[in-house]
Amino acid sequence: MNDYYATLGVDRGASADDIKKAYRKMARKLHPDVAGPGAEDEFKDVQRAYDVLSHPEKRQQYDLGVDPTAPGGGGGGAGNFGFQDIFETFFGGGSAQRGPVPRTRRGQDALLRLDIDLKDAAFGVKRDIEVDTAVVCGTCDGTCCSPGTSPTTCSVCHGTGSVQRVARSFLGQVMTTAPCAACQGFGTTIATPCSECAGEGRVRSRRTISVDVPAGVENGVRMKLSGQGEVGPGGGPAGDLYFEIRERKHPVFTRRDDDIHCTIEVPMTAAALGTVLSLETLDGEREVDLEPGTQPGQIVTVRGLGVGHLHGSGRGDLNIHIDVTVPVGLDEAQAELLQQFAQLRGEERPAGRVSSSNHGVFSKLREKFSGR
Repeated sequence: MNDYYATLGVDRGASADDIKKAYRKMARKLHPDVAGPGAEDEFKDVQRAYDVLSHPEKRQQYDLGVDPTAPGGGGGGAGNFGFQDIFETFFGGGSAQRGPVPRTRRGQDALLRLDIDLKDAAFGVKRDIEVDTAVVCGTCDGTCCSPGTSPTTCSVCHGTGSVQRVARSFLGQVMTTAPCAACQGFGTTIATPCSECAGEGRVRSRRTISVDVPAGVENGVRMKLSGQGEVGPGGGPAGDLYFEIRERKHPVFTRRDDDIHCTIEVPMTAAALGTVLSLETLDGEREVDLEPGTQPGQIVTVRGLGVGHLHGSGRGDLNIHIDVTVPVGLDEAQAELLQQFAQLRGEERPAGRVSSSNHGVFSKLREKFSGR
């Protein structure tokens, strides 16, 4: 039996849309008008593969090991009679008629990416997003038929969606049930399909969806909008729409959970004497007091100016990391003033303080008990 999945270049779990895209790509590549007469046989193989895999019932038969295109009425000849047919016949499924396959099916889910700024994550935001998706056909209203017409009962299976057939096996002649080839198992046929949707009951359209992003949402979180995905075939129920959050990098602040961090450089004199810093935060401009004697690497925390908590009230904090800069390129007057300052502090020739880098838990306990 031919491997139709390999012919189209898709895996066995491929969706209907993936199969359609693969077929169109191969058909354009191998069409005789493009590839020449030499590709005619390969082009026919691609058409045959798409004819099977694009129909749910034929694809189901094929996945069970029966080639619907084989001689004998959809793979029903003696040479293609499969074990599944025998099993259903003798264990309760072979002689019973299957119900017709509904034309209306649920649509697929869709996943989109939503880029937001740090400020959007901190306070929440409402976005209007344009999405290209499948909607109910406005011409036929999902019936798949031209206006004024309706499906008619299949004259072959009389609306059951399946037909019985006799097949030979090593057990003798057995009666089996198979999907009706005339109506593809639907039980009805459409003589005049809707010209707008080509009998699909749905069309592609661009629509606007309003998305409420809550405060505190994090990078990589997926938000679900139930029933906002693609409408299914035959105007079936819509699938769900998922948005994956991607938070853009902020030029000043970095985020750690619900706290935000930044680094500010201050002159040595400002760190020693203390000052008031003016900082543009997510809430606008704020003044931050820097205490006299602020040390390099010290963190000044401003409560409640971080990101809002996703599952609760309140917000995280703003943490300001202080980087003290040492002046370079002093002129003569500046150097003289610093020398006078060093003399007043007794720091003309400082001995310096040597500290061990090995301050683990056990060394701290040892110092504590030794009285140091």
